Amino acid sequence: MGKDYIYLMQIPSLKSLFSSAIHLFYPHICTGCGSDLLAQDALLCIKCTNDLPHTGFDKYAHNKIERIFYGRVLITAAHSELYFAKGELVQQLIHEFKYKGNKEIGLYLSRIMANNMINSSRFSNIDYLIPLPLFAKKEFMRGFNQAEIICDGMSEIMNIPVLTKNVIRKQYTETQTKKHRTERWENVAESFKINDPEVLHNKHVLLVDDVITTGATLEACAQVMQNIPGIKISIATLTTAGK
Repeated sequence: MGKDYIYLMQIPSLKSLFSSAIHLFYPHICTGCGSDLLAQDALLCIKCTNDLPHTGFDKYAHNKIERIFYGRVLITAAHSELYFAKGELVQQLIHEFKYKGNKEIGLYLSRIMANNMINSSRFSNIDYLIPLPLFAKKEFMRGFNQAEIICDGMSEIMNIPVLTKNVIRKQYTETQTKKHRTERWENVAESFKINDPEVLHNKHVLLVDDVITTGATLEACAQVMQNIPGIKISIATLTTAGK
């Protein structure tokens, strides 16, 4: 009887056979490296997760992101979670999210950022998460606003409401990718509008976007918002260029 028991224990269950068959025809692979060695509900394998280049900016003031805005607009605190470099892991993940519509990887990374920020006293009194708005036609063509997806993921962890439609982009602007700082500022100046300023009176808001380079777009939006009585503005992005 003992041998029969051991033999039965060695026979794969129908559930495991079904799971193996599903994995064979519909493999669950890492978004970063394509490996299939990852947990069922994970989006990144252990190696890619460990290779994510975190900045640590959530922990201290006067960091690289905050210095971008010195002398330009008053920012309470600023953070960017990951370093971005051409040809590296983070660029691939952002490309998957922003241009291939992989919202799940955007949510996944935003939850990581939120888990780090929630332990920082610098971001402990935020009233609203505000996604940097896209021009309506551009958002329609893309199908979503990546900053809003990031806010949704952060809201799950931080339990802070996401405020959309109050801050809007009132005109179309050309892509910022190949412009230097002055051109970027000229491209986005006077592009933003607050529909209901009273909602933001005496509030601390976190303005959120996917990537920050020169900060010109975030600055232009913050410039409009800072005219609201009693408002405090902080900034968070998933990535920032270089180290």
